[in-house]
Amino acid sequence: MSQTRDLLIEIGSEELPPKALRRLRDAFEQGITTGLDKAELQYAATVAYAAPRRLAVWVKGLQTAQQDREQLKRGPAVTAAFDDEGCPTKAAEGFARSCGVTVEQLETLETDKGAWLAYRQFEPGRPAADLIPDIVAQALSQLPIPKRMRWGGGDDEFVRPVHWVVLLFGDEVVDATILGTPTGRETYGHRFHHPEPLYLAEPAAYMPLLETEGHVLADMDARREAIRGQVIEAARRLQGEALIDDELLDEVTALVEWPVAISGGFDPEFLEVPAEALISSMQDHQKYFPVVDGNGSLLPHFVTVANLESRDPDQVRAGNERVIRPRLTDAAFFWTQDRRQPLASRQERLASMVFQNKLGTLLDKSQRVARLGRTIAAAIEADPDQAERAALLAKCDLLTQMVFEFPELQGVMGRYYALHDGESAEVAQALDEQYMPRFAGDRLPQSAIGQALAIADRLDTLVGIFAIGQAPTGDKDPFALRRAALGIVRILIECELDLDLHSLLDESAGGFAPEIKAGHVTAEVFEFMLDRLRAYYSETGLDIHIFEAVRAQTPTRPLDFHRRIEAVREFARLPEAESLAAANKRIGNILRKAESTVPDQVDAGLLKEPAEQALHSAVEQLRPKVEPLFEGGQYTEALCLLAALREPVDSFFDQVMVMAEDPALRDNRLALLQGLQALFLGAADLSRLQ
Repeated sequence: MSQTRDLLIEIGSEELPPKALRRLRDAFEQGITTGLDKAELQYAATVAYAAPRRLAVWVKGLQTAQQDREQLKRGPAVTAAFDDEGCPTKAAEGFARSCGVTVEQLETLETDKGAWLAYRQFEPGRPAADLIPDIVAQALSQLPIPKRMRWGGGDDEFVRPVHWVVLLFGDEVVDATILGTPTGRETYGHRFHHPEPLYLAEPAAYMPLLETEGHVLADMDARREAIRGQVIEAARRLQGEALIDDELLDEVTALVEWPVAISGGFDPEFLEVPAEALISSMQDHQKYFPVVDGNGSLLPHFVTVANLESRDPDQVRAGNERVIRPRLTDAAFFWTQDRRQPLASRQERLASMVFQNKLGTLLDKSQRVARLGRTIAAAIEADPDQAERAALLAKCDLLTQMVFEFPELQGVMGRYYALHDGESAEVAQALDEQYMPRFAGDRLPQSAIGQALAIADRLDTLVGIFAIGQAPTGDKDPFALRRAALGIVRILIECELDLDLHSLLDESAGGFAPEIKAGHVTAEVFEFMLDRLRAYYSETGLDIHIFEAVRAQTPTRPLDFHRRIEAVREFARLPEAESLAAANKRIGNILRKAESTVPDQVDAGLLKEPAEQALHSAVEQLRPKVEPLFEGGQYTEALCLLAALREPVDSFFDQVMVMAEDPALRDNRLALLQGLQALFLGAADLSRLQ
């Protein structure tokens, strides 16, 4: 049984990019495990660590050496290896030379296909310590680092200058040079609390030693939860609740090694500024966590996370309060200045802002969206005039100082400024909702005008960008068209808007100048959106065969598509589903191979066999019940009724020869199957479930 030891790898560097730290940690661990697997070194488990100045992997129970291997190399057949006199041929001699032995040292391998010359070679396993440096170097070279840097006089490159490398295998150092740095067993603690080296006796001592003596929480996930807990507790002491944005929490986690939450405050007069602007200022610029009351209203407090335990925390608090005041003062100034002119007065200036060179300015886009928005609003029984007004104002807040400083507030500030100007509440709300959903899983617009504007704006972008030949390719999607398409289908389905996507695309294309030829790409955009719909359902865990069964019918209304999906999902759970899906596939194959034209109607007088008579009777009894259900979009009810056809369908295929020699009988039976297939196709192509 092979021996095992623990392995610790740590790369100590200058502060790593905070937004990339988690990705670097995971990629480094993956690179190490991939290298160990490739080297056929077994291990029990791995634990990855990351802090601002370090990446580390602890490999538990790593084999000290590879297993010894025996390789059997097969050469030419014995019949080709020796001539009639038993002398080795050139084939035998060449094989022996390639193995570094004589022909006499080769053995004969007997198989069921004959005898072959062979050479059995014993290869001892290499020590893990000899393989580890290359594994580490390879893992580091494959880290997702867009731009590497050099330091000092060497040629080594990494995301930041490297200061130390730990490579400890059991209680022994693996001697090597990694990124121009000799390996050792000394790590370093917090830059200020413990800048001196820390001696590591063994890998298992790494995390507890750093925490107890080095003032470093090396476990990124544990550090994240510690920060969350401290921030929540600090906000409670202020009689409030902390707003903890996950992305901000990740970034703060990557910025500190020894987190200490400290609360602070600001002048309550700043609360006259929209809360979103104050929150953006605190979160994006200062990395503070805002505090709200039980009703969600912003309080004049924040929580920051320091990277050390200060002897004078009040001094740290005062410093943070001093830093945030100019930021909030700027936000208050922008709020005051922007309201001095109506939002609508900025509309003409949109003519100087290019949306896309070939597609015109933001004013051109606003006018196209206004036209399309009226159509959509009318279709969903909303006010077309309000939809048009919202579209014409939609991009005006891009010209305000507040949105220039805080781009993430586009739409949000439009709502505030529109209300200040006396615009209707519906128009103001739509200005905010036009960007919803802003990201995966985000909430959707709730107002009808907001829904119309959100759909129209995205459709205009999709059709326009496709028309100028800049559809997404591979991972490149500079106009976020995939997100736009997914946003549209989510709104149509989840807000239950029964709109025809083909018609909307055609309507959108009609708003572009003739030279753009937007009408030529609507079919391509439709297929692109169906692909996004496929991704939408894949994320819910839907069996992809169900999606393909519905897509085969190409419903053009996403809400109708969704209802069919739900119906087929329910049908697939029925005990009759598998048999009927197989029957539909068989019917499709038979009809495709039919050489004659299949009649539209079944001649009851030509039904000779009891099984075909029974199937025809069952179909005719169900048809008047099922067809109205399909027409009314009640697909689940219709398919459940059709499940009753399982027995007569099975009996038909067991007892009836469809391709009879008599052409009249054959065509009549094909007509029966064609009618049966047409019933099921009212919802989906169930043969795709096979």
